[in-house]
Amino acid sequence: MKELLVAESAGFCFGVRRSVEMAEQILSQSGSCLSCGELIHNADVVSALQEKGMRVISSPAEVSQGDRVIIRAHGVSRAVIDALEEKGAEVVDATCPRVKHIHRIVGKASEEGRYVLVVGMHGHPEVEAICGWCTGCDVLENEREAENWMITHPDKLDLPLCVVAQTTQTQTNFKNCVNSLKKRCTNLQIFDTMCFATFTRQKEAAELASRCDAMVVIGGKHSANSLHLAQICQEACSNVQFIERSDELDLTKLAPCNLVGLTAGASTPSWIIKEVRKAMDELKVEETNAVEEATEAQAPVEAEVPAAAEAPAAETPAEEVSFDAMLEETLKSIYNGEKVTGVVTGISSTEVTVDLGMKYTGFIPTTDFTDGGEKLEDCVKLGDEIEALVVRVNDVEGTAMLSKKRLDNIKFWDDMEAAAENGSVVEGTVTEVNKGGVVVNVRGVRVFVPASQTDLPREAELSQLLKKAAKLKITEVNKARKRVVGSIRRAAAAERHAMREELWNTIEIGKRYHGVVKSLTSYGAFVDIGGVDGMVHVSELTWGRIHNPAEVVKVGDELDVYVIGFDKDAHRISLGYKDPEANPWKLFTDRYSVGDVASVKVVKLMQFGAFAEVLPGVDGLIHISQVADHRIAKVDDVLHVGDVVDAKITAIDYDNQKISLSIRALLEPEAPVEEEAEEEEAPAEEE
Repeated sequence: MKELLVAESAGFCFGVRRSVEMAEQILSQSGSCLSCGELIHNADVVSALQEKGMRVISSPAEVSQGDRVIIRAHGVSRAVIDALEEKGAEVVDATCPRVKHIHRIVGKASEEGRYVLVVGMHGHPEVEAICGWCTGCDVLENEREAENWMITHPDKLDLPLCVVAQTTQTQTNFKNCVNSLKKRCTNLQIFDTMCFATFTRQKEAAELASRCDAMVVIGGKHSANSLHLAQICQEACSNVQFIERSDELDLTKLAPCNLVGLTAGASTPSWIIKEVRKAMDELKVEETNAVEEATEAQAPVEAEVPAAAEAPAAETPAEEVSFDAMLEETLKSIYNGEKVTGVVTGISSTEVTVDLGMKYTGFIPTTDFTDGGEKLEDCVKLGDEIEALVVRVNDVEGTAMLSKKRLDNIKFWDDMEAAAENGSVVEGTVTEVNKGGVVVNVRGVRVFVPASQTDLPREAELSQLLKKAAKLKITEVNKARKRVVGSIRRAAAAERHAMREELWNTIEIGKRYHGVVKSLTSYGAFVDIGGVDGMVHVSELTWGRIHNPAEVVKVGDELDVYVIGFDKDAHRISLGYKDPEANPWKLFTDRYSVGDVASVKVVKLMQFGAFAEVLPGVDGLIHISQVADHRIAKVDDVLHVGDVVDAKITAIDYDNQKISLSIRALLEPEAPVEEEAEEEEAPAEEE
């Protein structure tokens, strides 16, 4: 094997990483927990978590009251959740947010009377969990099963159907199933619920497999996404190994290959990938040594000496050879500009002494460590291993002046070129503002950021960035001119994109966010809740009456908001801001009841009566017949807008939140109860 290519997407996906981190956090806090099924499809990770105190259970029957139970990344059915709660368990839901999104889709589909079809693997925990969130469904593993389903279920072809995909499905398989169903099913609702990370991983694996002589796929044997990766690679490459760990690797099949690709499923931890990669790298080293030995063995025939004539070579003990090599290493010379590595053996106020393991002792000025204002003790300690550049050698004294700063500077330019090429983000501090933009100090080097790339509005003052930390992407590197140009705007855009991806993966109704008001319109305020703008309608800003959002908030205000609705396809989010506990109707019902007298303010006159404010945000109606103790022609003969009067609450419609008020009831004396009773009984006596 001459070259190894490793897929960038190999290893833990967002959902798996989130589940493992949640489990580790719980175990670090309490030392134990239960996992409802294996947390992820990787035996090594599950085993490591079990050693920390996690116990895997197969059903809620194994749970006792008060147990802390973590839900696996693949999710569980609604019935399992209900059973755990009935048992009195503390449920921690580590279900992948993308899988949870499918649960909501099929749950809503069932409520709407739709029959659910899941394109996925039979018996897979994720698929079984999805089926457990709807009232009726079937699982279709491939196009052939979709065709058979339509033949065996003719009664369901005209039903309203909802089609979803297991998150780790392949794009081709899902598309084929959907196209097959479209031929005969008349009422399909299709949701492409495949994970984007899975799609990226599969696409990269296919590209690698088409280029490489061999492919190695690491993943659990029960992991759907790992199995699909292996299948995709096998379609483009005949030499594919699907393994769980390094001891399963067959290096003999890789030895003759020039180019070998390596990828891993979403449940494969980085340490297993490193082990496999190390084994493959060792194969490269062995082959290199074998080639060198073969080259040395190819001496001209005439130069060979018959074995019988050869003088016996004196054997040298391995220890002596090693000592000689070490001695030679200590006596070798070093030269200006050479990179050396040593261990710190002394620290003074002016220099750091470094043992280079040879006849020279190195010295580095302390200013190389503290030119940024740092404390020396925070930057270097005895025993630290340090790389530095040789500046000057004194063979007579056996000393070498070294510079860590110069080596860091060389590394800086290499890193900047790499950052410009791969688009990675670097960090620094804004130290200067000039006419064309700002200067950012990145590891002691000036990086210029044009005004148009600062991510500020055109009319904004650049000085507001001074002395602030900045993340930027490198757009231009010119070593000859010592010039580096960067863009804060591009880095911010990439960060916002990542935040948007995270937000859309985890958003749910009722979830609270801390956001910033970005703009105002006549109908509401747009609030940035983390790379995505949501809209707070004017009716959701306050319980009181307002005509314009500017009466409550302004651009730049920080608000605590909550989600009241969202549409992922249309990328719309509706937010609420007003406090539910401050609901005026709740305040009214807590304070007043029928028969109470309230001081009210007339806010509007109508032909049939007057509306009066009982509490801010709560109005009641004083009917024209209840305005006075005598008949009146017009309401404004007695009342005017702004008048404050006492009125009796005569009726409350709780369902429609309506209140009836009466001034007349306070003007007319109430008849005694006994007299009313006599009047009601009088007709009976006359009969």
